Amino acid sequence: MSYRGWVGLVGGLLLLAGCGTEAAGSGAVGGGPTSPRASTPTVAPTPTPPPPTCPASGAMITVGPVEPALGHRAVVLKLTNCRTAPITVNGYPDVAVLNARRRTMNVTIAHGTSYMARDPGPTQIRLDKGESALAAVSWSSTVEVAEDKASGTYLAVARHRGERPVIRPVDTDLGTTAKVTLTAWCLKFPN
Repeated sequence: MSYRGWVGLVGGLLLLAGCGTEAAGSGAVGGGPTSPRASTPTVAPTPTPPPPTCPASGAMITVGPVEPALGHRAVVLKLTNCRTAPITVNGYPDVAVLNARRRTMNVTIAHGTSYMARDPGPTQIRLDKGESALAAVSWSSTVEVAEDKASGTYLAVARHRGERPVIRPVDTDLGTTAKVTLTAWCLKFPN
């Protein structure tokens, strides 16, 4: 291609590029026809969940996600003092595994160390406002015999026996063991 051919090609490309830019700009400035703007749909804001309310006991309990490891599972329970006066925890949480109808399942609840968490043993812990204690609920999804497997849908958790539990959704695939293990409340899990 000759020098003149190159100049013509480059000039033509510049004119096309300039025309596209100028046409869009001149329509808006000169009052000529403009292309309709694409309307952006308005999205309703996601409703924020209501803030958790502090129960009369002052013990607000949350349950973490299920953590898996080699056929074993665990969730961490967190109890936070949400009132101004100190509260105490001593020993083990009260836990029950519930089915989809929120009925208590026939599950053995053991206290101690499991594959997923070491049990620090029961000690009395004083929690000031905003301080938290932790406990672990663990289970195995092992299938030992050809029986029906048990699976829970919820955990009912209370600071101790006799206190009203909170119910939280937790899928507990218990296999055929039908057993969960609890650690005692602690400020930090032992290594």
